[in-house]
Amino acid sequence: MTGRPNNDHHHRNPLRPNAPKSERRPEDMAAERARLSGMRARRRLKDVPETRRRKLVERSLDLGLSSAPSINDRDISLFSRSLDPMFAGINTFLKSPYVENVSDTGRFDVAVVGVPFDMGTTYRSGARFGPEAVRRISALYDSYSPDLGMDLLEEITIGDAGDIFVIPANIEKTFDQVDLGISHLLDTGTFPVIIGGDHSIGYPDAKALAKHIDGRLGIIHFDRHIDTAVTTMDERMHTTHWSHATDLPNVPPANLVQIGIGGWIGNHSGVQVAEERDTTVITMADVEELGIDHVLDIALEIAWKDADAVYLSFDIDVVDPGYAPGTGTPEPGGMSPREALKAVRKVAQEGLIGMDLVEISPPYDVSDTTSQLGARVIMDTLATLVENGHLGKRLSPDQRADDEARRDREAGIDDS
Repeated sequence: MTGRPNNDHHHRNPLRPNAPKSERRPEDMAAERARLSGMRARRRLKDVPETRRRKLVERSLDLGLSSAPSINDRDISLFSRSLDPMFAGINTFLKSPYVENVSDTGRFDVAVVGVPFDMGTTYRSGARFGPEAVRRISALYDSYSPDLGMDLLEEITIGDAGDIFVIPANIEKTFDQVDLGISHLLDTGTFPVIIGGDHSIGYPDAKALAKHIDGRLGIIHFDRHIDTAVTTMDERMHTTHWSHATDLPNVPPANLVQIGIGGWIGNHSGVQVAEERDTTVITMADVEELGIDHVLDIALEIAWKDADAVYLSFDIDVVDPGYAPGTGTPEPGGMSPREALKAVRKVAQEGLIGMDLVEISPPYDVSDTTSQLGARVIMDTLATLVENGHLGKRLSPDQRADDEARRDREAGIDDS
């Protein structure tokens, strides 16, 4: 017998014939849908101006000339002078302006600087090419994140200050260069994002940052290796920076927190120093047992205790080499990218004085995956700083909260 099926079968999804019929009211389902982070981000995007993006297009047309008559989109220039195409143009981080005159870095909220130094490595070199690789692959990214509802291009200004002139044959002279270079950026009032290079630069980074605060500097350090030896092979290298940083008068060991430590490489003498100085060591076993949120609660409380500022130092080898193979001292069993990105976002919520990203070694990378993750670490950190009112001036945290509440009301969400 043919004919229209009964209503129950007619409205049933043929791909889920046994799915239970929802008893929730349509308005409840609509409200739940509206609370999804992707839907919130969609609503935020409506309120983000596109003034800077438009100015970039106009600048590109001015400097790069008008495109061929056959091109229908008249926003396309003849020579690439802006964000597109992603694979063209000069390599700067997120295609931000190149600050050739470093005296001008104070015009930007953020200054990205490379430290292409890897003479502090103890095994596989190549991290000197890290800044170049991160800049190049960062062009893959748009400035807008649907996860975070953040448009970095419109919210803050980023300038790329290029690279500090390192001295490949001399670690100590390179330390002096890095210390002075980062100090200059801080003097201009910009937020420094430092791309290494090997992790030995953590010492001069901390030294420069510590000089620019009146009180104590806390450090949150992500790594599989503890890096607190006093010397390695009779030198200060990428295994020794935190023992020397915590010798600085306002960088006490009590405010150094190291997250992700573990494995079988290079931690023996450093653990002894950590015991003597009573630093806080959080292993991957702790992360697995307690969860990344609880671990970060502990870390933030310790790093910020009686401190006036905190510095984030992120060694890419804290991420499992299955995800991030391009590093000099890989150690299996590290974080997943999702854990790592969640972790830096949580750190950034409280504010930072600066950050570094180190130990990306492109010769060992696969399809730029490690460099790409490194760029995301920077972008997620910056976006969270902006969201929480620590960077940029367009909206205060209160204004953001008010806007979010207004958008919720317009979407029919009432959480009162």
